[in-house]
Amino acid sequence: MNVLGIETSTPQTSVAIGTEQEVLAAVQVAGRARQDLVVPALDQMLAWTGLSLSHVGGVAVGLGPGLFTGLRVGVEAAKALAQVLHVPIVAIPSLDVLAFGVRYTRRLIAAVIDARRSEVFYAFYRSVPGGVVREGEYRVAPPDHLAAELQAAGEDVLLVGNGAILYRRRFERVGPGVEFGSPALAYPRASSLVELAIPRFVREDTDRLFDVVPMYLRKSDAEIAWDQRARGASA
Repeated sequence: MNVLGIETSTPQTSVAIGTEQEVLAAVQVAGRARQDLVVPALDQMLAWTGLSLSHVGGVAVGLGPGLFTGLRVGVEAAKALAQVLHVPIVAIPSLDVLAFGVRYTRRLIAAVIDARRSEVFYAFYRSVPGGVVREGEYRVAPPDHLAAELQAAGEDVLLVGNGAILYRRRFERVGPGVEFGSPALAYPRASSLVELAIPRFVREDTDRLFDVVPMYLRKSDAEIAWDQRARGASA
């Protein structure tokens, strides 16, 4: 089964095609996610592999949390392709995809994505055979809040993601038990997304198309500005 993965929750757009045996092709493009990045990346992968869209048996998409415009682009593209191709879709949170990339560590995993506005999206994970399991909820908070949680946990932890790199100096102050993932693993990769999604396709544990919506965790800048104007008008 050929699965197409689309991950656009961060400033890196990632697209991949893979099967149960291997990743056939992958493209990672730095820069703000746009429709005109996803489609050319897909076209290039099809050319590399000699496949056509008709060979795609399922679509996997990263749900976020992440940047508003990027998430919308990826989710809309994935849903449109699934609908046009009449294939199932699987949606997976982007923090899960990020943590999966460092699944072989014995440390507690903290997947951390830059949320802008001096905040981070994050979640904690443990390695298990075949992948990772999340502990707790997906959260958005200032880096100091996450640092306090790490301090309270009092155990060795591996921080991975662009948010971990951005606020590295703050997290380093937690203590010597803090380790950082490679910058090469700082963004959720569509190849990991495909690998995570394939078992669900095999089990036929797919999502209903209209249930696939971005995971934002907080309001957009436009919504915040609207709320502020509304409060000002009612004052």
